[in-house]
Amino acid sequence: MQNESQAAAISTSQLVHFLCRYPPFSFLPEDELRALTPHISRVAFPADTVVFTQGESQVDGLYVIQSGAAERYFEQNRVKTLLGVIGEGEMFGGISMLVNGMRAVRTLRTVEETVFCKLDPAVFFDVCRRHDAFREFFTDAFGKRMLDRSYAAILAKGAAPRVESTAFYHQVAYDVCTRSLVSCSGDLPVQMAADIMSRRRCSSIFVRDAAGVIVGIVTDSDLRRKVIAEGRSALLPLSEIMSAPLKTIASTAPVFEALMAMIQERIKHLAVTDDQQHVVGVLTNRDVLGSQGHSPLVIIRDVAMAPSVEAVRQIHLRLPRMVHTLVRAGTPAEHLNRIITAFSDAVLKRVCDMQLRDMEPPPVRFAFLVFGSVGRREQTLATDQDNAIVYEDPTPGAADYVNDYFLKFGSSICSALDQCGFRFCRAEVMARNPALCQPLSTWKRRFSEWIHAAEAEDLLYSSIFFDFQTGFGHSDLVGDLRTHLAESLVGWSGFFRHLTQNALLSKPPLGFFRNFVLESKGEHRNTFDIKQAMQPIVDYARVYALKSGLSETNTLQRLRQLVQRGVIPGKDVGDIEQGYSFLMQLRLVQQAHAVLEDGIPPHNHINPKDLSGIEQRLLKEIFIRIGALQTRMSFDFTGEP
Repeated sequence: MQNESQAAAISTSQLVHFLCRYPPFSFLPEDELRALTPHISRVAFPADTVVFTQGESQVDGLYVIQSGAAERYFEQNRVKTLLGVIGEGEMFGGISMLVNGMRAVRTLRTVEETVFCKLDPAVFFDVCRRHDAFREFFTDAFGKRMLDRSYAAILAKGAAPRVESTAFYHQVAYDVCTRSLVSCSGDLPVQMAADIMSRRRCSSIFVRDAAGVIVGIVTDSDLRRKVIAEGRSALLPLSEIMSAPLKTIASTAPVFEALMAMIQERIKHLAVTDDQQHVVGVLTNRDVLGSQGHSPLVIIRDVAMAPSVEAVRQIHLRLPRMVHTLVRAGTPAEHLNRIITAFSDAVLKRVCDMQLRDMEPPPVRFAFLVFGSVGRREQTLATDQDNAIVYEDPTPGAADYVNDYFLKFGSSICSALDQCGFRFCRAEVMARNPALCQPLSTWKRRFSEWIHAAEAEDLLYSSIFFDFQTGFGHSDLVGDLRTHLAESLVGWSGFFRHLTQNALLSKPPLGFFRNFVLESKGEHRNTFDIKQAMQPIVDYARVYALKSGLSETNTLQRLRQLVQRGVIPGKDVGDIEQGYSFLMQLRLVQQAHAVLEDGIPPHNHINPKDLSGIEQRLLKEIFIRIGALQTRMSFDFTGEP
C-alpha cells in the first residue's frame, strides 16, 4: 500500500537537478522541467511490495525511482519471468499509459524500501504531445533512442567545443581542395614547369599524357630532391621525375580520410577525383594545416623528422594535449583511435629506420608485427608494447646468424620504444623475446598448434596474436601468415567453441541489481576497468570474424563487414557500435585527463561517481547490451544460452 503520509512537495531546484540527469527528462528544456514540479509527488513503498500487477493494475502516473530498487516481471500462464531490476533514475508506467490503456504491461515489485517521484498522468500526456523526443523514449526502441540522443549530448558537453574544427573534418574533399588545376604535358622541360609553378604560386603541377589524361604529378619537393639535389639538367622532361601513379581521393570523401591518407602515405598532395575518376582538384597538406592548428599531420611530420629517440619521446609528450583538443572538438572516437595508431606507426617506422642505419643490412626480408589494440588500429594513450618479428626462412647454414641479427634488432627496437614512452609488455609479448622472433615457417606451425590444441594458454595466445598487422617491413610476409591462419581455421569448430568459452569469462561490470561492480580494494578501489568492460565486444567481433574468414582486425570494421555478409543482424550492431564508441570516448577522455590534469600516467580505471547521472545510466544500458551479445555468441558457438 502506498505510504501517502510521506508524499510531500519537493523543492523545485532539487527536483530539476534530479530529473535533468535522466532521459527522457534530460531532453526537455529547463523551464519545462520547472513547470512539471508542481505535478510531481513523492510515493514510497516498503520492501517486497507488489506495486503493479501485469494486466490488472491501473497505472496512475509515471513512476521514477528516486531511491531504492524494484524488479520487473513478465507473467504468462501464472509463470513469472524476471526481466530485470530497475534503480535510481529508471521509470515505470510510460508504455503502460501510452500503448496499453493505462494497464500495467509488467509486474513491478520493490526489492527494498523504494521512493518514487510520480508525475501526474494528464501532465505526462501533455508533455508527450508537445515533445516528440520525450514521447519516443517510451514508444520507440528504447536503446537506440537513448544511445543516439544521449551519446550525442555527452560528446557535446563541456566547455565550448570548437565546432568549426569538427565541421572542417566532416566537410568533403571537393569543398576544401583547390579546383583550379595547373597541368602540362610530360615532355615539358623541368625548368619551364618550375616557371609555371612560380607564376601560378602553386606547389604542384599535374602531368598529362598524349591523350590529355592526367597520369602523374610533380611537386616542389620533387624538384628539390630529384633535380637540384641530384644535379640533374633543368631541361629534363617532366615525365622523368613525376610521381605516378597518382595518389587520389574521392571528391565526396571526408577531409578526415584525406588527412589519414596523407599521414599513412607520407605525402603532401592528393588528387581529388569525381565518380568518373577524372581529376577535379588537388588537396594539399597546407589546406589541412592552414585550417587546423592542432592537425595530427604536424606531430606526425615532426616524428618523421626527429633526429633521435629522445626527440621522439619529447614529441610523444605532446600527444595527450592533441587528443584532448580533438576530443573537445567533437572528433569521433574511431577517428581518434586511427590518429593515435598512425602516430604509433610513425614512431615505430622512425625508430626502425634509425636502428637499421646503424646495423648491417637485414640478411633476409622481415616484418615487424604489432598485436593487440595496435594490431586492431584501436590504440589509446595507455597502450604497452605487443610486437614480434617474422622473417623469411633462411638457408640451413645461416639460421643462427639470421636469428641473432633479428633478435638484436628486436631488442633494440623494444628498448627504443620504451624510451619513447611505449612501455614494455609485462608478459614479454615483444620482439626481444626469442620465442617471438622467428621465421615464417615457425609462426605458421605455432598458429596451427594453437588452433588444434586449444588449451587455456593457446586460447590466450590466440586472443593476442590473431589481431595482427604489419608495423614495419615486408607486408607480403604478414599476408602469407594471414592466409595460413584463415586456412587453418576451416573445419575446427572445437577451437571456436573453446575460444567462445574463454571470451565469456570477461563480463561487463554490472551486478544483478544493475549496480556497477567495482574494485573493492587497492590502488583502484571504487573503480572499474573500462578496457576490460570493452573486451567482450572486441572478443565478439574477433570470434565471428575469424569464423567468417575476414582479414579485417579493427573491431568496428569487423562488425560492419559481418553485417554486410549477413552473419550477424544489423539491428543489434547499430546500438553496440554506438556503445563501443561511447566507451572508447570515455576511455580516451579519462586518459587525457590523467596526464594533463592529474599529472599521472594514463590509465583505464573509471569511478562512476565522477560521471553524470546520464553517463552512468548509459553505461548500464551498454553493459546490458553487451550481455545480450555474449548470450547470442554462446548459443551460436557452444549451443548454450
